Amino acid sequence: MGDVVNLNRARKARAKAEAAATAAANRVKHGRTGVGKANDRRTDERRQALLDGARRDRPEDDDRPA
Repeated sequence: MGDVVNLNRARKARAKAEAAATAAANRVKHGRTGVGKANDRRTDERRQALLDGARRDRPEDDDRPA
């Protein structure tokens, strides 16, 4: 005689395996490469540096509300 199989567990295991395969396919299809992420990070740092360089400081003795 064969082993006793819990059908609920088998169904859940099969669904989990299918979900993992779908997730892997989506990571390949929609994922970003490390080079792309590094390029975006570098661009963001440049933009932030440009904004920081153009920032005007307010005089501290100014009585006007902020």
